[in-house]
Amino acid sequence: MKRLAKYVISHSKTVLFGYVALIALSSIWGFQAFAGLKGGGYDDPNSESAKVSQILEAEFDVKSADLVGIIDFGSPADDTSNQLLTKRFMEELSGTDGVDKVESYYDLGQPASLKSNDGKAVYFFGYLSEDQSQSKTAGRIADAYADGFEGATVYVAGFAAVTGELNHSIETDIITAESIAVPITIVLLLFVFGSLVAAGLPLLVGGLAIVGSFFAVWVATQVTETSIFSVNLITGLGLGLGIDYALLMVNRYREERKRGRDIREAVATTVETAGRTVLFSGLTVALVLLAMYFFPQYFLRSLALGGVAVVVLSVTGAIIALPAAMRLIGDGVNRLKVIRGDLAPKDHGMWSNVARFVMRRPVAILLVAVFALGGLTALGSGAKFGQVDDRILPADNRVVAANNEARTRFSGREASPLEIVVTGASDDQLLAYTHDLSQVADIVRVQSPLGITEDGKLDPGYAPMFAGFVAGEHQRVQAVGDVEPRSPEGAALVDAVRAIEHDGFEVQVGGSAAIYNDSQKGIENNLPLAVLWIVGATLLLLFLFTGSVLLPIKAVLLNFLSLGATLGFLTWVFMEGHLQWLIGDFTVTGTIDSSTIVLIAVVAFGLSMDYELFLLSRIKEQHDAGHGTTDSVAVGLQRSGRIITAAALVLAVSFIGFVSSGVSIIKMMGLGIAFAILLDATIVRALLVPALMRLFGELNWWAPSWLKRLHKRFGLDH
Repeated sequence: MKRLAKYVISHSKTVLFGYVALIALSSIWGFQAFAGLKGGGYDDPNSESAKVSQILEAEFDVKSADLVGIIDFGSPADDTSNQLLTKRFMEELSGTDGVDKVESYYDLGQPASLKSNDGKAVYFFGYLSEDQSQSKTAGRIADAYADGFEGATVYVAGFAAVTGELNHSIETDIITAESIAVPITIVLLLFVFGSLVAAGLPLLVGGLAIVGSFFAVWVATQVTETSIFSVNLITGLGLGLGIDYALLMVNRYREERKRGRDIREAVATTVETAGRTVLFSGLTVALVLLAMYFFPQYFLRSLALGGVAVVVLSVTGAIIALPAAMRLIGDGVNRLKVIRGDLAPKDHGMWSNVARFVMRRPVAILLVAVFALGGLTALGSGAKFGQVDDRILPADNRVVAANNEARTRFSGREASPLEIVVTGASDDQLLAYTHDLSQVADIVRVQSPLGITEDGKLDPGYAPMFAGFVAGEHQRVQAVGDVEPRSPEGAALVDAVRAIEHDGFEVQVGGSAAIYNDSQKGIENNLPLAVLWIVGATLLLLFLFTGSVLLPIKAVLLNFLSLGATLGFLTWVFMEGHLQWLIGDFTVTGTIDSSTIVLIAVVAFGLSMDYELFLLSRIKEQHDAGHGTTDSVAVGLQRSGRIITAAALVLAVSFIGFVSSGVSIIKMMGLGIAFAILLDATIVRALLVPALMRLFGELNWWAPSWLKRLHKRFGLDH
């Protein structure tokens, strides 16, 4: 860090303007990233269901319908007039730019499950061109038939329609969230930093990090599928970390100036001390965020990439661009004060008083705090994890309205049957298998090359309709269920189908419900590895920073306690439907999205370690200077408590803006991360950490002799 500090001080103008110019240049490509972002990414590409999709596409030339729509006539669908109306509608729809093929209830043999229970509405399906934006095509179609067709009501849904509505909603939500968060953040920054000039420095760090991260996202879109939700994480995390790191650096710079160091020496010391903490903190947060890359879904992998990019650039801006700026403006950092008096931090004040109060009664404080967090954690005891569907959009969204028509008026989930590939089966074996399959609870109908089987009874008269269900040794079977595919019930149906005994041939189960099931298991199966990575990386890095065995273990355990409380709170809000009067309406599905919970947990864990390092660095500094545990903790909390609380408050505001989103998982992400941050910065850092450190005393710094030698050689605190 000394060489870096020396170079930044000697070449401040070149470093600052060169860094800004580099980020500005990257923005030429970075702002093009939005066009290549996608709204999906929840599926496991290595699962059995994914293999089924590949076989269907390669062997059967099957493509899932991009549009799934409903025509509601308001009169019997089998009337000749309605059949002719549908024919005219399909002809017009097929001529729409970007539409390759259309099918309807009448083209597919008029099966009962494609007609509503009241007989007045039918399904239609659209297949869209891949050389155009399918979401935009879906949007144009929905707009064109918003008022219906020749008196019939037209509902448009399907993956392309959902993606289009989701992209539009997120773009609008980002503007809304920032319009809420940025003004509040600016006001908070003025009071936290104490001057107008200093308040602008975190915007320099955070703004450059956000813009630079868009370039990383653009690069990702060129080589792999990338989720649009990475933009939300980048904007929230970039602004938050920019504030965290700038506040730490500016505070230390003011502290060094108050001690009488000249500007060059103050900047150098700031880089060597606070800069080292920022670097180590960023490394820890980045490694924690990388845990999302262990999961197969590109939704989480995209967030890992975007998160690591914005952390790296936040650190770079804080230890390179920011010191260069402070070197150039010197004491101008305190210009245009909004707070009277000396802005340098003090060794005595509210936070040292809080620390000493806690350390005089550590057991009582510890019991009360743990009991409170345990109570919040208990709220999550009944949590049911699921995955998103169209209902993450506002309840009045037209795509949600379309899908609700399907949920309430049709007996089967015709648009998303189980797709089963049977390989190497004779006709007799296939007959026995479809017989057993049709009798599984919640299976409405089975379609196979043999015909249609319902409740164990085969109607071979439909066999000609499914002549294309044979390709070499592969035979395609469709099982239409009567449960919501992307739900725990849908997953249970998949497990029941996969449990059917069969000998002498291979069966692979796919379709929407199986994709959902496999994705859930992809998260469950990879979660232990991700947790192991997070815990291992955190324990190792904190040991290298502190030289202690106990402090890293304490930090990890407290973080998990805090995350448990956050999960309980989110379960209470989003699974049970509380606080809608405060955070806005959302659809209660009876589950909470597992991918979003993983995101919240990883980000919150990483930011918690951020604050842990801010606090421990100042406590260790005092301990290394020869002070006892009580004084070290009191002074350390006094010097870092204001930074941690202020940074957490501003960071929470930057995420709480996302609560205004109409997309429920964005709402949950914003509320969850904000809640976890504030909980950690108050209950954990201000109460639990001082109480535990007081109880452990000198054991806080204990390590066996061989680990002490290891730390002396490889430690990161010097």
